[in-house]
Amino acid sequence: MLLFSFIVIIVIAGLAFYAGVLTKNSLEDMKTEENTGSFHFETTTDEAENSGKSPSQPHIEVEYAKEGWATHGGDYFNRRFSELEQINLETINELKPEWVTSLGASLDMKFSGEATPIVVDGIMYIATAENDVLALDAKTGEKIWEFRPEIEEKLDTVCCGWTTRGVAVADGKVFAGLLDARLVALDQQTGELLWETEVADWEEGYTITSAPLYYNGKVYTGVAGGEYGIRGRIMAYDAEYGHEVWRWYTIPTPYEKNGDTWPDDEDKNWLHGGAPVWNTPAVDPELGTIYFVTGNTAPDLDGSKREGDNLYANSIVALNAETGEYVWHFQQVHHDIWDLDPTNPVILFDVEIDGETRKALGEAGKTGWIYFLDRETGEPLIGIEEKEVPQLAKQKTSPTQPFPVGDSFVPQSITEEDVERDLADDFEGQIGSIFTPFWDEPITLKPSSFGGANWPPSAYSPETEYFYVLGTDAYVALSRQDEDAYEEGGMWIGSIFVPVNDAPMRGTITAMDVKTNTIAWQVVWDANAYSGVLATAGDLIFVGHNDGRLIAFNAKTGEEVWSYKMDAGANAPSVTYEINGEQYLSIFAAGNSLAGSVHGDKVYTFKMNGSWDGTPIDASEKNDGGALTGKDPIETDTTGDTSDSFELGLSIYEGNCLSCHGNMGENGHNGPNLQLSELAENYDGVVDRINNGGSTMPAFKTILTEEEVKEVARYVNEVLSKADE
Repeated sequence: MLLFSFIVIIVIAGLAFYAGVLTKNSLEDMKTEENTGSFHFETTTDEAENSGKSPSQPHIEVEYAKEGWATHGGDYFNRRFSELEQINLETINELKPEWVTSLGASLDMKFSGEATPIVVDGIMYIATAENDVLALDAKTGEKIWEFRPEIEEKLDTVCCGWTTRGVAVADGKVFAGLLDARLVALDQQTGELLWETEVADWEEGYTITSAPLYYNGKVYTGVAGGEYGIRGRIMAYDAEYGHEVWRWYTIPTPYEKNGDTWPDDEDKNWLHGGAPVWNTPAVDPELGTIYFVTGNTAPDLDGSKREGDNLYANSIVALNAETGEYVWHFQQVHHDIWDLDPTNPVILFDVEIDGETRKALGEAGKTGWIYFLDRETGEPLIGIEEKEVPQLAKQKTSPTQPFPVGDSFVPQSITEEDVERDLADDFEGQIGSIFTPFWDEPITLKPSSFGGANWPPSAYSPETEYFYVLGTDAYVALSRQDEDAYEEGGMWIGSIFVPVNDAPMRGTITAMDVKTNTIAWQVVWDANAYSGVLATAGDLIFVGHNDGRLIAFNAKTGEEVWSYKMDAGANAPSVTYEINGEQYLSIFAAGNSLAGSVHGDKVYTFKMNGSWDGTPIDASEKNDGGALTGKDPIETDTTGDTSDSFELGLSIYEGNCLSCHGNMGENGHNGPNLQLSELAENYDGVVDRINNGGSTMPAFKTILTEEEVKEVARYVNEVLSKADE
């Protein structure tokens, strides 16, 4: 018996050693793949099924939001529809604020409030652009706990300003992706940090701006950074302990399926070809599949360096939710050179077409089209035609592009009438339409890289069978320029966005019939629509406006039926929930850098006959050492100071201007190139523009002190305007 026990111990020890070797080798292989891009073979759907592990989880039901708002998109399908109907067309005029809470967030223009509140069991969980996470009593607005992480102030690998789109709540935890590419889990009751995982290195260009997805014991997140030459990826992490379960790269190696859509040369562009995942996936538990879209190729605007379709960039992708194995993809833009990457969250829904119930999917693109697909197969639901497009050999353009059957929700071409109405009298540039290629000479196009649809989430209503999407109708001029080779952590655009001076920007709120992909109704604004949509069973949709209004529309007709003006831009999606039989409506109104809206830090919550007394609840962090904000006085005594005389101006620029105008004044989003701007050459003109704003630029005279305005104006005038000399 003793001998038998000894043999058993030896066998167990041997097996443990062998398992340890396998684990070590697996980890080393993963590290090798990350550093060198070595082989990583995908498993097909058939192989996954033959492995014996079915991804299907039919016991997990997907229901429309009602009592709470439990996920970023309201449910696993991302439909952003609530069955609550106490607030409806008949009662909407009785909707008034019930409580308002100030979160103590910075008002610097580099921050943008884009988070969706999550409401579970009467508690609201909200994240600020600084990545602070707070738990509030959803009935009263009182703070319960706060988590304020330390994010490196010098973090500069962010294309579009500091932001986050929210958190996930489940399994007794609150999960948050941080801008410095960390994923954290907090105790749902106390806010205590439970675990922390480094997803990637922000200094290499990786960041996280999306809200994570919790599903079936795992937390899913992608990475942003397409403008910094990353190799995109999406990962699943164990929700209990935070270790990585699986990882899927959005750009295959040259030896994998579809790897031949990238050049296999000494430059190895596929290693830093972009294709980020900066939206929250949807998931179908019955099929066991998650769905998401991938972002732009890198370099964004220079196709000469990356011949081929460049998969899986600019694509809708379906993966096995349990294993991360590839299921199918649909690419919206082949070999993108216009920065027309999809960024809107995917929405799943079931709809009857020609007498058959179809498992459908919709995604609103920057192109101005909605792509409706069968989510089981990835095939077009209504019809998408491959059509020939203009060619330019230097850009190695794709011979065809997908054109969905139906309507676009924003204009896709520029007419002579547009030029006469919208552009300067002395405009003499070339004009084009969607998919017009460009090279050295600027060509003015629509849609712009702003969209079409951008990140603000769309919604689907089963009552109207409409897909509600926000759009931007704007001009962009594109021109290629030579630039330095790829450098890790550096912006890698491959060309320039040329300013279209004083051209207007318009916004659209559109209801699209999902059975025909045609416009049911549309509202046009004189500012871009940049917030997100909430649809309800009360025959209403809610949309925020840059000017601070939260607006309700008749979901069937588009008629505006109610609005309330807040103290900052309404540039985040609203949510609704129920406590003790009363329906509440909440939105985080904090403004947005790219929208040029006034900044704030408040959650506004409404209900029928709300009784807010006009005094916000203070949920700010106490005794924080007097952190500098845009309204804080600055020290001007520089006695004995030998630092850079433009250091203060640069600091103010980075905090308030960089997201729109870009590093060194070029390649920003929604702001002109300051290196090419005649206005930037005039100091007094710069001061005036900073104080009073412009066509899409906010006025800073109430945000910055007089001294700060002078310092940043001097930096623009004496440094940026001369940077191209």
